Amino acid sequence: MTADIRKLPTGFGRLWTAQTVSSLGDGVSHAALPLLALTLTRDPMALAAVTAAGTLPWLLFGVLGGALVDRWDRRRAMWIADAARAVLLAIAAAAAVLDVLSISLLAAVAFLLGLGGLFFDTAATAYLPDLLGRDPALLERANSRLRGAQTAMSGFAGPPAGSVLLALGRTVPLLADAVSFLVSALLVRTLPTTPRPVPKVRESLLHQARAGASYVFRDRVLLGLALRPAVGNVAFLAVETVLALFAHDRLGIDTYGFGLLLTAEATGGLLGAGIASYLGRRLGTGTALTCTAAVEGLAILGLAAAPNPYVAGLALAVCGAGMGATMVLAPSLRQAIVPAPLMGRVASTSRMLAMCAAPIGAFLGGWLATTYDIRTPLYAAAGLLLAMTAVTASMTSNRRVEAALRAAAPAGGPDHSVSKDPAQESAADLL
Repeated sequence: MTADIRKLPTGFGRLWTAQTVSSLGDGVSHAALPLLALTLTRDPMALAAVTAAGTLPWLLFGVLGGALVDRWDRRRAMWIADAARAVLLAIAAAAAVLDVLSISLLAAVAFLLGLGGLFFDTAATAYLPDLLGRDPALLERANSRLRGAQTAMSGFAGPPAGSVLLALGRTVPLLADAVSFLVSALLVRTLPTTPRPVPKVRESLLHQARAGASYVFRDRVLLGLALRPAVGNVAFLAVETVLALFAHDRLGIDTYGFGLLLTAEATGGLLGAGIASYLGRRLGTGTALTCTAAVEGLAILGLAAAPNPYVAGLALAVCGAGMGATMVLAPSLRQAIVPAPLMGRVASTSRMLAMCAAPIGAFLGGWLATTYDIRTPLYAAAGLLLAMTAVTASMTSNRRVEAALRAAAPAGGPDHSVSKDPAQESAADLL
């Protein structure tokens, strides 16, 4: 992709601000909800239920949610999802004031917040390429800024803010998060409308969901882009499951030092998101994705062999940089090559695969550490990530990426909003 000096449209600034504010609220609730649950119970299974509830919507309704987003006006779906989450948190705050807050209520709140996030994130992913005219260079720049803001807010500012706000009172973080969603909803409401693809033939929701999922599995580039985070989640969750124990037992890191270790990873993520567009221009998107896969694998290998906390922090920072760049390059490419009528379903299918892979990684990490050694999950994760280098090099090579971009180019014109569902023919024999 060649460099592009055109400015992002003014509407993107409002979208960026909305998602930045929303990410800050996500970071607040990410820290506050578990701590709030801890004030109600010490039962580990009850605490785990609150955490797990937030991930269930993606596992249960991921593809169906994408099919719904492909039927709806994307901007409207975003602001309604955030407004609903604001109301939900206000209800939870009222429950805390009335002293009727419970673990079951918190789990329900976490589930519904996750459901709102499913619709908001999928709609935002589908809306962005329409806002930017499906321009690959602009998409990389936009995703770089969005990813950087998300990391800064949800990774750096949000969690400590959530802890501080909870110290002021149980309702304070809930109300602060509600305000963040309300501000986001108001900002999104002012965004320009974009054409909504409407299929000529009305199909059942389940049929459309299956068609969108099959579209991903039939396209080699899209399948490669979907496998990358899925395999990555297996690897990273295997590491995350034992990382605290590894840091304590092997590196002698205390609780404060462990927080700094995670901060190093987040810092690397910011750097990676910032240089992603440069890597895409210099190496080509396909080669850049291959390189980031190799960097992640080598970094985890370095973490496994780290003799001290400083080397471990450096390894995690390098790994975070690879992850940050990947999370800009891969979605930007997907948004540039997927037809608008399918964008919600393709995005949600990819996200669902990644979410389903996470528990596998967590179980794998725990089993390997129990059966063998605390370093074994890290070596296994490095092996998986390095194996993905070969897969990425084959499925998302520069040649395949450029071919996909050329094939998608005519669809980026004014006729792109016309509505025959592109999945109908490609998936017909599977349905």
